[in-house]
Amino acid sequence: MLLKELLKELKYEIIAGDLNAEVSSIVLDSRKAAEGCLFVCVRGAVVDGHRFAADVAKARAAVLVVEEDVDVEGPTVVKVPDSRYALACISAAWFGHPARELKTIGITGTKGKTTTTYMVKSILEKTGHKVGLIGTIEAAWGDVSIPAANTTPESYLVQKYFRQMADAGCDAVVMEASSQGFMLHRTAGFTFDYGIFTNIEPDHIGPNEHKDFDHYLECKKTLLRQCRVGIINRDDEHFARIIDGATCAIETYGIDNAKADIDPAKDLRAENMELVSKPGYLGIKYDVKGMMDFPVEIDIPGKFSVYNSLTAIAICRHFSVEPATIVSALRDVQVKGRVELIKVSDDFSLMIDYAHNAMALESLLSTLREYNPHRLVTVFGCGGNRARDRRFEMGEVSGRMADLTIITSDNPRNEDPQAIIDDIKTGISKTDGKYVEIINRKDAMKYAIEHGEPGDIIICAGKGHETYQEINGVKHDMDERVLIKEILEELK
Repeated sequence: MLLKELLKELKYEIIAGDLNAEVSSIVLDSRKAAEGCLFVCVRGAVVDGHRFAADVAKARAAVLVVEEDVDVEGPTVVKVPDSRYALACISAAWFGHPARELKTIGITGTKGKTTTTYMVKSILEKTGHKVGLIGTIEAAWGDVSIPAANTTPESYLVQKYFRQMADAGCDAVVMEASSQGFMLHRTAGFTFDYGIFTNIEPDHIGPNEHKDFDHYLECKKTLLRQCRVGIINRDDEHFARIIDGATCAIETYGIDNAKADIDPAKDLRAENMELVSKPGYLGIKYDVKGMMDFPVEIDIPGKFSVYNSLTAIAICRHFSVEPATIVSALRDVQVKGRVELIKVSDDFSLMIDYAHNAMALESLLSTLREYNPHRLVTVFGCGGNRARDRRFEMGEVSGRMADLTIITSDNPRNEDPQAIIDDIKTGISKTDGKYVEIINRKDAMKYAIEHGEPGDIIICAGKGHETYQEINGVKHDMDERVLIKEILEELK
């Protein structure tokens, strides 16, 4: 493809060379540079691609895209204000702007992104749509499933997946759009048909992520300047700030009576919520009101499930999905590692969840406490080579909110598992919470199941969708669903 075709939607300056340069491939990794390629010099958290400009030139690259001057001979050099943004636009052009062949749905928010994407996919596929998905767990379409490295992949991969989805016959794609993804322009180069803002709470704030909450919020708000229709949780306390500066048409959803400042004609709401609890089953039901009117029951517990399902309904309304289809699809949907109920007994409930920080664990335990369990039992550990504060905080939350904590290993990585457990115990010691410690995760889960009492809710937290355990730099196969099957066989 000619360089000038790739640069059509960019502001740029030709420092050297020819706009008619022929490009054979797009490359980000200098080690993969080859004759005829276009290499984008991206500033990473650890490595700056500009450092390798000379090496790439020696590999006979056709084009270098840069943010700063580089001393090279041979390739065409294109200077842009932001090479990450340029990468997104170049990638979109390289793959023939595949987003224009799909209905694109972007979901952002601190919580709820993953579950909502699967709900949307489930509902739309019930009506015959072929739907691609990109998110925390996987990129998936048809029979293809590619494990995810990032919630929102690099822009080149996003566009590559879009192209593969479109070529496979997909007519829609639903994807998680993270704050990091917006900050690093991973979703640039196209406009979402629908943008969903689920909620926002202080998270991902630190030296390697966002400097403060304001920056975190501003990054997420990018979605509402990059979509045609924005669907927003009006119950979020930051609602006014979320919609400030939005350039899209706005619709809202929430729980109970529509707020006075919202146009009821553009509002979807849940009324008459009721918790549903049966042996080995936890769910919630409610009535959809406003722009649609029908009852719903979901076998995923908690108020947050109402928000997630309302979000999915608000999206699928734009695809003219019949209420009966929505109801059926929501009954069937289950998201791996997100409040995932696993049937082990008629006497008590057990679930797997990805909650791996104090905020997520507290939210989950608060939700489950509303079901008035006999006991709340947590099984969790914390990752090694990560902030120690997380261990103290999770220990304190579990000690305060659970009736029994079973402390075990998560991904110890290069740390001593016992040292991590000791840190969790430090947090629990600030409470009156009861605990046991069992380093081996399978043994910890077996203990929880063996000692389950009628009416208990047992939560295996932290691993969620992960199917491995990382120890001393090596990833070992470990899927909690498999472990539970093995435990049940052993207990027969």
